[in-house]
Amino acid sequence: MRWRSLGPVLVAHAATWLAMVGFARGAGLPAGVPLALPGAHALPHAAAFNLLAFVLPGLALAVVAWRARARWWPEAGLAVGIALRLWLLAALLFALQGALPLDAGDLDGGGSRAHASAWMLWALAFGAGAALAAIAMPGVRLVSLLAALAVVAALASPAVAAAGAADRVLLLAWCGWTAWLAWRLPRRGG
Repeated sequence: MRWRSLGPVLVAHAATWLAMVGFARGAGLPAGVPLALPGAHALPHAAAFNLLAFVLPGLALAVVAWRARARWWPEAGLAVGIALRLWLLAALLFALQGALPLDAGDLDGGGSRAHASAWMLWALAFGAGAALAAIAMPGVRLVSLLAALAVVAALASPAVAAAGAADRVLLLAWCGWTAWLAWRLPRRGG
């Protein structure tokens, strides 16, 4: 039964990573550039990248989060309900990043700012959801705590880490946390 939740999550994450690695290599981008750069307006196949890396995986995760929230709420309590809603919100914000691509010619301009805002809101919703899950959901406590700490580290890292480290740390933590939630959340009501 858990495979019904975990399967789509694993496929979504595989699509994200394959798109990010494959399109970056295909475009000849150097290591360390933002993971979303292959989806920038000026680059070839940007729309396909954004669809495969962000939109479809984000929507798949949103469906899994919606189902988990529907199964758990309201019996599990307010904190669990909020944590699961934050997972849903983070998944939708992840998808939104694909609808707001970077502008390769102006990484500090309007289009890129919209993408960066979606990225930051995704990171904050993800971190808050993971932190609340660490408090309210015993079955996922340790992984949720590690994910929340990874978000804090990633958001603090631009001052001390190499370029591109923050988005990679966040994406790895996101993949691990959402897969763990999909696997570990017990079934309730079907």
